[in-house]
Amino acid sequence: MNRRRMLNALKSPDEFGQYADEAVLPEDTDPQVYLSHNRLPQPFHLLCEKDSVISQLSGTVDVYLHDSSVNRFRVTVGDHVYIPAGTPHRIVPREPGVTLRYMALEAGLLGAAWYCASCGGELRRYEWEHDNAVAPARFYAAACARFNADKAARTCESCATVHEEIDLDAYAWTELAAAEG
Repeated sequence: MNRRRMLNALKSPDEFGQYADEAVLPEDTDPQVYLSHNRLPQPFHLLCEKDSVISQLSGTVDVYLHDSSVNRFRVTVGDHVYIPAGTPHRIVPREPGVTLRYMALEAGLLGAAWYCASCGGELRRYEWEHDNAVAPARFYAAACARFNADKAARTCESCATVHEEIDLDAYAWTELAAAEG
């Protein structure tokens, strides 16, 4: 995977896609730092097998946690949020900004999970082994494409609410999802 220069992180939002989580440090650095320019709500809750930390470089976001004693953190410039291993979390920008994610170099399993907006029950979860050589957005795109393609995955077993498909074009993930298909 190509590495980006941190010096350009605030000046080049078009180089980094929504939730791109582009690695920015030399490939053997532990923990690794991943950068994203975000303006849209993350379309799923991310799960990490190991602890991680989110830091806000610009803008303001809310970080929502599921299955946790804390439900939400408001994160502004310079703030950090510790995410315990296995805690589903979702980033929802209040204004566009740059988010850094610190993860172990050998991060283990990652996953995308969706929860019912009506009753809070888990709809679907897709997991994969983190691969430092593959951009995380490729895995995110593939998980979202699978979620979109399966109406049963988007239907809550508890309350029968059917959830909308994710607009992969809005995240610039259409090509990534097609490449994985």
